[in-house]
Amino acid sequence: MDIIGDSYESISKSLQFESCLPFTPDWSAAPDFLKLIADFCLQAKPESIIECSSGLTTLVLARCCQLNGLGHVYSLENGEDYSLVTKGQLIQFGLEDYADVIEAPLQNTVVNEQSFDWYPLDGVSVGSIEMLVIDGPSGFIQKRSRYPALPMLSDRLSDGCAIFLDDAGRQDEKEIVECWLEEFKGLDHTFIENERGCSVLKLKI
Repeated sequence: MDIIGDSYESISKSLQFESCLPFTPDWSAAPDFLKLIADFCLQAKPESIIECSSGLTTLVLARCCQLNGLGHVYSLENGEDYSLVTKGQLIQFGLEDYADVIEAPLQNTVVNEQSFDWYPLDGVSVGSIEMLVIDGPSGFIQKRSRYPALPMLSDRLSDGCAIFLDDAGRQDEKEIVECWLEEFKGLDHTFIENERGCSVLKLKI
């Protein structure tokens, strides 16, 4: 197994998966990002987790909830094929009771007088989000594709909610974070220099 495969295997072993996580190097979340969100989830034990885009993050977070003995993941997924794959993997790993993959085809959404293709929230009944993981929609869809996450979900975030924005080393994501910090004054921001960059934001209690 190569270095990348070894890194995913290390994550799998640390979370006591029976087999290695089914990763694809070009599309899956990087191992260091998976470790970051897993470490937080195991320590903070959030009861309600929302993620934008499904995949390995869903499996890892669902496994953390299983190990914690509490918590549930609600994953917004705009791709029907990806949704089916993630649902199948949750069943394969015995984690289907800890995560729901919500099929949410992108629809035109106006946020602060700007038009975006973003997830509809009809299927999300969670009223108090303790952890938010943002890994979608894909950046090639539109400029600042992940910007709507905070404006659309801000009224559901609990005090002290932790927000993890993946791919934060990209210019688009840097601009998104700048916008969020300007619009939401109660945010603390830490940039983590991992493989793809991660911005961790927390609501001040």
